[in-house]
Amino acid sequence: MSDAPAPAAVPAAGPAADGYPRLVADIGGSNARFGWIGAPGQAPDERRTLPVSEHPGPAEAAQAYLAELQGRLGAAWRAPKRAAFAVATAVAGDRVAFTNSDWDFSREAVRQVLGLDELLIVNDFEALALALPRLAPEQWRPIGPTAPPDRGTAPPGTVLAVVGPGTGLGVGAVLRTRCGWQALPGEGGHATLAAGNAQEAALIERVRRRHPHVSAERLLSGTGLPLLYAALAELKGEDAAAPAGASAEAIVQAAQDGSDALAGETLDLFSALLGGFAGNVALTLGARAGLYIGGGVVPRFAERFAASAFRRRFEAKGRFEPYLAAVPTRLITDTQVALDGAALALD
Repeated sequence: MSDAPAPAAVPAAGPAADGYPRLVADIGGSNARFGWIGAPGQAPDERRTLPVSEHPGPAEAAQAYLAELQGRLGAAWRAPKRAAFAVATAVAGDRVAFTNSDWDFSREAVRQVLGLDELLIVNDFEALALALPRLAPEQWRPIGPTAPPDRGTAPPGTVLAVVGPGTGLGVGAVLRTRCGWQALPGEGGHATLAAGNAQEAALIERVRRRHPHVSAERLLSGTGLPLLYAALAELKGEDAAAPAGASAEAIVQAAQDGSDALAGETLDLFSALLGGFAGNVALTLGARAGLYIGGGVVPRFAERFAASAFRRRFEAKGRFEPYLAAVPTRLITDTQVALDGAALALD
């Protein structure tokens, strides 16, 4: 069992007793997204994204957000009582150290600095998974053949899964139980990446010369995209120092505007590898009700992704191809849904 601290007991019902207003955050390796819940039944609003690199830690980022919000709300301002932070790292105990940033903090210390009655810390893909059953059609688009989700009558045992390339690679799932939806957090992005053909095997072997363990996150993430570009260039005997290899954003842009053919090949390879990995996740978790693609990377090239080999590779599991052919896949286009999941975690 996790040794994470148990959430504080929730007082008796009522807006004041329930601890409103509430602060929610989705904190990744690059960005910290904040939202505000003023009263029961409200969705997070007053949303703002702050760069992680511009703040020493989550307490300082939250203070900057709250100070700006106080200035906007004026006389309507009230200090938050409860908060939930969805963080891009494993959660166990009081200490939280991020995988893809320098932030390292104590949950209790941040709670005290912010003057909160309760600060709940959950894995970011635990929060994102909690949001899956409530996603509206305008928050996602189908990838490949799919039927509209109908989760209102989902029987116990129904599983939805999500894989999300952002700064890193997150994996999560949510299980329908007799008492509601239960999140299944994990660190699946650090599972070993498998090749689907000879070219991918040769590429992964080149990456392994620098990184003995080639995880899925090593290549299928914002930080991994430049490495994938450079490895593909090396495999093809091309100049690995081409300008498009400078950052994930530059690679996506160069692929989108057609200025770098290798950048386009990199995104196509990224999509195919992601399809194979997502199929593994769906099989492992039994996510027959749907596999979602989250994170901030793929929505930047959504049209190319929809036309890619993702779906074909998702299904390409030999005797279990019919099993996966019946699993719908969807791209989450709303990159702030983890805030909704953090709010649900508080409830």
